[in-house]
Amino acid sequence: MTSPPFGAGQDRAANLDAARLLLSSLGITPADLLDTAAPRPPAPTFAVYVPVVSDAVSPGTRKTYQPYWNYVVDRWGTRGIDEPSPSEIKAFSQVIKAQAEQRGRRNARGGTSAVENFIAAMRCLYRHAEADDLIDHHDNPASKVDKPRRADSPRYALPPDQLVSINHYAATTGNDPELDALLLRFHTETAARRQGGLNLRPQDLDAEQCLVYLREKGSKHRWQPVSPTLMRHLRSHAKDRHSVEPHKQLFRYRSGQPITSRRYDHLWDRLGRHLPWIYTQDVSTHWLRHTTLTWVSRAFGRAVASGYAGHSSKASTNHDGTIGVYDKATLQEIARALEALTGEPHPLATTRID
Repeated sequence: MTSPPFGAGQDRAANLDAARLLLSSLGITPADLLDTAAPRPPAPTFAVYVPVVSDAVSPGTRKTYQPYWNYVVDRWGTRGIDEPSPSEIKAFSQVIKAQAEQRGRRNARGGTSAVENFIAAMRCLYRHAEADDLIDHHDNPASKVDKPRRADSPRYALPPDQLVSINHYAATTGNDPELDALLLRFHTETAARRQGGLNLRPQDLDAEQCLVYLREKGSKHRWQPVSPTLMRHLRSHAKDRHSVEPHKQLFRYRSGQPITSRRYDHLWDRLGRHLPWIYTQDVSTHWLRHTTLTWVSRAFGRAVASGYAGHSSKASTNHDGTIGVYDKATLQEIARALEALTGEPHPLATTRID
């Protein structure tokens, strides 16, 4: 056996003395280095943690996920969030699916939509649990449950005669046809989702350039061109309905009270009584969006339609894997599509880009 070189023992002793001195200056003992990390405290129950997450998410997310979180609290309220397995969450999703099928809603797609939303709600809950250091990433059971394949949408682009009928009955029936006709014009021109109408405020109107600022799901915000006629009616509505505070909701009843999502529900219920095909096919405001975007896509191409819809560059990834951000439509191109749609000149449509 080879002997250690002369002086090696003295060097090791000197190094140990230096290490002890350094640890002492830092207030650390050798025993501290042997201690393992403190054990994670017990995970909270669903009844305790769901309200925490509910308060942390946006109002739109809360509205979508809260019904599913309520189901979880009712069923698993006393269980720790670290207890359910992926198989249990998957089994729970089948209960959600069965309940959706029993309700018989035509847009439930056989309960698939409910299952998708439930799993998304659970993933949101557990992402917060990871961020709060309540569970480890590899212990996240919701991340191991696949969402069902999304079924094809039953929506189609409404033909002109059906659009005419919808607007006719909206403008000639009900207790506030002026409001309903304006809502339909707004959503047809802008292809905005329902939330875009509910979130519109007087300060979101750029009258000079005929633009409105839309706030929709997923905290997506964008400027959207509108026709001079629609801009004039929006400003008149805000004035006549006493929507004078710039940061408050624009669409209001005659009383000055802001509308809610129930106004849209009542509108389509009423239209369904006059036009039975609306009730049969469960036509809603989103069908107007689908109709407008279909026309824009065919007349001006996918890039302009994507910009018109407010889709992000991630949502516009091309089939060959390249990012659609390179095909991002300009505001002027979107304005030209609107100009063709409405037949009205738009101030931005004539702007040239050098």
